[in-house]
Parts: sequence; structure tokens; C-alpha cells
Amino acid sequence: METLIQGITSITIGQIIMMGIGCLLMYLGIKKEYEPTLLVPMGLGTILVNFPGSGVLTQIVNGSETEGVFDVLFNAGIATELFPLLIFIGIGAMIDFGPLLQNPFMLLFGAAAQFGIFFTVIVAVLFGFDIEQAASIGIIGAADGPTSIFVSNQLAPTLLGPITVAAYSYMALVPIIQPIAIKAVTTKKERGIRMTYKADSVSRLTKIIFPIAITVVAGFIAPISLPLVGFLMFGNLLRECGVLDRLSNTAQNELVNIVSILLGLTISIKMQAELFLNVQTLLIIAFGLVAFIMDSVGGVLFAKLLNVFRKEKINPMIGAAGISAFPMSSRVIQKMATDEDPQNFVLMYAVGANVSGQIASVIAGGLLLAFFS
Repeated sequence: METLIQGITSITIGQIIMMGIGCLLMYLGIKKEYEPTLLVPMGLGTILVNFPGSGVLTQIVNGSETEGVFDVLFNAGIATELFPLLIFIGIGAMIDFGPLLQNPFMLLFGAAAQFGIFFTVIVAVLFGFDIEQAASIGIIGAADGPTSIFVSNQLAPTLLGPITVAAYSYMALVPIIQPIAIKAVTTKKERGIRMTYKADSVSRLTKIIFPIAITVVAGFIAPISLPLVGFLMFGNLLRECGVLDRLSNTAQNELVNIVSILLGLTISIKMQAELFLNVQTLLIIAFGLVAFIMDSVGGVLFAKLLNVFRKEKINPMIGAAGISAFPMSSRVIQKMATDEDPQNFVLMYAVGANVSGQIASVIAGGLLLAFFS
């Protein structure tokens, strides 16, 4: 009874609040289906790490240190960057770069839609964050969870918890946030612009060469990004080479599922009350939203700028699809186009911009590491 009472009386208000946040994450994952593969394990992990003397964390017992299972997983999978990189193999195996190869012009929108990252880095510095922390906050705008984890773990590991929560939350909220941001900078007429689609076939050889070429180019532009780009392109090579279908299917399913479970549970080690509950966390979440919105707005404004010089106009909403949230963002763009004109089909252009955003986001992450690590 004494042990039971001691466990109850030693818990803090902050730990109770964090347990509530854990329950909220699980609610969003289960009820709202917002990134459930990550938010559900992260939510339960948040509850586990906020019990006083929790056995999942390293404890001092009778004068000797006993390593907790979450610490073991964190040191093996996140401190070494292993978990995010393994997920990138699965993501690469899921992506079909065919729409991008049919319209290589869409690569420009993937680059333009990273504007919010660098804009937010500047804003965060002005608000008192050091440059490494600001870079880690800015990468939230890429709407790419593994990249955010990879970058922040190297530049600002103490901010890993709130950055991860913000990155995956905004990824899940793409259908809510992007339409608001896009409508704020476009007119109804612009959203109704039709684009003629030409279904050109892409050869198998081209699809095989593409991931190899991107890896080589990234190696010259931002060699520190090669772990991200290389693992992503390796996954895509598994998909496109035609002789490793079994490995491709494993990467898309079993590998991603297992690593997502471990990543979600392990990242919660940074969700302890003393690490998470502070004004800094609120600022990170707010700046993450700014980065995400400005990424979308930057892509749209770039498309509008191009339209000044083009006879065949681009639907500016395509620019917003240049973020990394694949394929959610491209679906949002198509739905918005259909809402304005039921006969307007821009999906393939949006998909092309969307997969280019996947490449651009990891290169942007690599550039941040090259500049500030």
C-alpha cells in the first residue's frame, strides 16, 4: 500500500498533462485516422514515459543504472538515424516517379515549395532560437516526418519531441490547412484553369536510371543529404528494376510497418513533461505551421509568376503540391480543382509536383545540415 500511495503522490501535474496529450494523439490516430501508424504508438509511448520511475526509461536502482527499453531503442534507432532511413526505403518503393518523368517541368515546383523552410529559419532566429534550432524548426515545413526527425536529431536533439509531433500533425492536416492557404492567394478563376494532359509513356530504362541519376546529382549538390536521398532512391530502384518485386513489396509493407511502430514508441522518449511542457514547444508548433503554410504559398506564387510569361497557363494550385506530403497533397489539389470545375483534371500534374517535392524536401534537409551542422 505504501508503494502504491508513493506512486500516486509522486506524479506531477505536468506528467498528467502529458498523459492527456498522449490520449489526444491516440484519439487523432484512431478516431480521425490522422497518421495512425505513428500517432497511436507515440500516444501510448507518451503515457508510458510520464509515469514516475517508469521502467521503460533508464533508472538508478540500488546505486546501479538500469537501461530502459526505450533508451535502448532510441540509441539504436534514432540516435544513429537508422529508423528514419529505413522508412525512406519504404517510401521510395511506394513512389512512382512516372508522372514527374512525363513532365520534368514539375521539378521546379518541388523546389519552389521549399520556400517556407528557409523563411521560417529566418523568423525563428529573429525570435531568439539559435541557427541549429531554427533550421530544425524550418524543416517541419517540408511536411516530411522522417526528414524532420533526421535533421532535428543532428542539429537540435532536445527539440526532437515537439518537432516530430508538429511535423506529423501538419502532414495529417494537409486536407484542412492547404485549401485555406491556397484560397488566400488565388482567385476562383485561377483555381479553375484547365491544363491539357498528354499521356506520354516512360520507358523502364528511364525509370531505372532516374533514381541513380538523382543520387549522383544530390551527391554533388549536397553530399551530406546522401543518407536521405540514397535510401529513398534505393527503395525506388527496388520498385522499378523489375527483378526485386518481393523486396519492393516487403519494403512497402512489413519494413515500413515495423519501423513505424518502433519509431512512434521510441520518439516518445522526448515527450517527457520536463522536456515538452514549455513556451518553446508552443513556439515550435506555431512556427511549424508558418513553415507549412509558406511552403504551400511559395509554390502557388511561383506558379503565378510563371504564368506572367506563359501563353499556356498553369493552374497555380499545382505549385502547392510541391510539398512532400505524398500523395495527400496532390489529391487535395485535384479535389479543389474539381470543386471549381467538375471537368477539370489536374491530378497527374499535381502528382508530378508532389513526388518532386519528396526529392526536394530531402535535398533541402541535406542543405540545412551542410550549412549548419
